[in-house]
Amino acid sequence: MDLAEPDGPKPGEVLVRLRASSLNYHDYLIATGRVSARDRLIPMTDGAGEVLAVGEGVKEFRVGDKVMSVFFPDWIEGAPPNVPLSQAFERVPGDGVDGYARELVVGPTNAFTHAPRGFSDVESATLVCAGLTAWRALVVEGHLKAGDTVLLQGTGGVSLFALQLAKAMGATVVATSSSVEKLERLKALGADHLINYRSDPNWGAAAQALTGGRGVDHVLEIGGAATLPQSAAASRVGGHVAMIGQLSGQDGSLQTMLMMGKQLRISWMMVGSRAMQLDMVRFMEANQTRPVLDRSFALSELAWAFRYQETGAHLGKIVIDI
Repeated sequence: MDLAEPDGPKPGEVLVRLRASSLNYHDYLIATGRVSARDRLIPMTDGAGEVLAVGEGVKEFRVGDKVMSVFFPDWIEGAPPNVPLSQAFERVPGDGVDGYARELVVGPTNAFTHAPRGFSDVESATLVCAGLTAWRALVVEGHLKAGDTVLLQGTGGVSLFALQLAKAMGATVVATSSSVEKLERLKALGADHLINYRSDPNWGAAAQALTGGRGVDHVLEIGGAATLPQSAAASRVGGHVAMIGQLSGQDGSLQTMLMMGKQLRISWMMVGSRAMQLDMVRFMEANQTRPVLDRSFALSELAWAFRYQETGAHLGKIVIDI
């Protein structure tokens, strides 16, 4: 679809030439109609590119700067905005407002941050949702430190970023998957221990055994209610479980006595603030932690990119060249 070229930036705004986006499960839910959105919404939450023009009063960005989008542009710092869930996504690109499946966009400065120096546009685009979610789960909420043990579920974008962050910060990683091939890929990426949860349905106990019976310090909970009991079984007393997904659905029983007995700290989260993203960018620059990329599609092939995502064959981020 051809769109009219946007007007120049007003005071406090920037004009960005978008060069890349990347697919998240959130984008898939909207594209397939599983999450309602307004008609003719431009999809895609992730966006990265370069600044073409700046409006009056803009000090943070200059023409030529490499930038990336912000998932919650109105959540600048501190605690999440105190709004009901029905309003939480009203300003999220590709959800409540038009996203980044386009070439040009004008937006306020709070809708972008600088991208990590030296990163390609496609690499930067992958950080917006998946990268920041992993960062918040482990660093902001989990206070990850060297020597900790992290349990990751599956091979989605958040889990892969968490694997890289954990290893970069000196942690031990226990990775789970139902695919022998993907487990080997996780090992190549640095995972210290591997568990096939299909052949070992009591993977929580298996993870605890790998720590000498102590239990893991952090769990990235992707499945939701159905897998939370295994995550609790894997955790040490006083451990941290970051709830970032509900792939198993929203219904299920919770073993509250087990969780209370282990005095678990369970963090429920959705991505993060702009300030968290700025911290993540500085870390990525310092460590040159590069995202794992799977396959690239042109913007005109976006529908095929979603079909490929639907197969579950990918390991790493699916990216869009714009």
